[in-house]
Amino acid sequence: MSVKSVEADCGLLEPPRERMLRYGVSVLRSDELLAVVMQSGSRRMSVHELAAQVLRSVDGVYGLVDVSLEELMQIPGIGEAKALQIAAAVELGRRIARKPTDSRTQIRSANDAAEYVMDRMRHLKKEQFMTLHLDTKHRLIGEEVVSVGSLDASIVHPREIFKLAVKRSASAILCIHNHPSGDPAPSAEDIAVTRRLCEAGRLLGIDVLDHIVVGDGRFVSLKAEGYMT
Repeated sequence: MSVKSVEADCGLLEPPRERMLRYGVSVLRSDELLAVVMQSGSRRMSVHELAAQVLRSVDGVYGLVDVSLEELMQIPGIGEAKALQIAAAVELGRRIARKPTDSRTQIRSANDAAEYVMDRMRHLKKEQFMTLHLDTKHRLIGEEVVSVGSLDASIVHPREIFKLAVKRSASAILCIHNHPSGDPAPSAEDIAVTRRLCEAGRLLGIDVLDHIVVGDGRFVSLKAEGYMT
């Protein structure tokens, strides 16, 4: 019996789709799951080899969270169709991880806010600044990503922060942004932007309840740290 036959009998060469059908989705590695999503390989590589190459190119499965279509299509063997398949699968995962934004979702504390966004923000490669819009009982009525990139006063302008909050008749907002380094310690710019937004909120009659800085599994509440008095 050849080595190839022995490996096949042992299941080592069993395609990811067949392994998924036989044992369930939870047993598949990340590269195998990606191979199932992509369905086929390229002229030079099997779908399994191509999936492994994609993960190497984006520094692992968490790199898929923040990779763009253009970046995916720069990977040899990944054309527009496969890039769209990957991006769609990642977005589905992101939406599943997100709690429903209906009137029953209530933000009672900084921990509630951090838990609401942690899974989708902790592995982002770029800073994102988002706001949660709340009603008088601090129930979530909407959210918005205001900016992507380094946080500074010229990017995070009160006009952009409060525009949609006013349109939604929000009673309060809660600001959140991530630190790609994984360290949620607030910078001087974080503190300056927060104080500027608090002042604008007082003028508009919209409370800025807190500013949460998200790291990798950790967060800091600027209100709890005394920067919003």
